Amino acid sequence: MSAVKKLWDISTGVPFLGEPVGKRVFSLAFSQKAPYFATIRPRFTVVEPNHVELVIPKRRGVQNHIGTVHAIALCNGMEAAMGALAEVTIPADKRWIPKGMDVSYTAKASSDITTIAETDQAQWDTADGDVAVRVKCVRDDGTVVAEGHINLWVTAKK
Repeated sequence: MSAVKKLWDISTGVPFLGEPVGKRVFSLAFSQKAPYFATIRPRFTVVEPNHVELVIPKRRGVQNHIGTVHAIALCNGMEAAMGALAEVTIPADKRWIPKGMDVSYTAKASSDITTIAETDQAQWDTADGDVAVRVKCVRDDGTVVAEGHINLWVTAKK
C-alpha cells in the first residue's frame, strides 16, 4: 500500500476525528508534499485506486479578471488529483512522472469546482511508457468546465 493511501485510510478512519475532519487533514498533508498544490486549497473527497476527486473552493485567490476560477488553478487541481491517483494506483514495482497535459476549457468555472482523475487498472498493469490519466473539472451544476488528459511516463523501478 502506498504512503498516500495509508495517509488517506488513517486520516479518514480515525473515529474521534470523523471523516470530514480526516479529509481536511489529508488535504493539508498532501498539499505540503507539493506546496504549490496548497495555492488552490484542495479538499480531497475521494481517494481510491483509479479514481480521485477533490474540490477547488471558488475564492478570490484563484479567480481571474472575470471572477471565475482561473484556468491554471483548474490545471493545478487536475494535476493534484492525478498525482494522488498515480500514487494510490501504480503497482509497487513501477514509478511515474508527468510528461504532458492536454486540456480544453469548455465553460466558465463560476462555482466551486470538483476535479476528477480516472484511469483503468489495465492501463497500470501493462504500463511500460505512456499512461493517459483522464481529468475533468465540474461546476456545482454538473457542467464540465475543463477536461483532458495528463500523460505520465511509467517505467519499472530500478
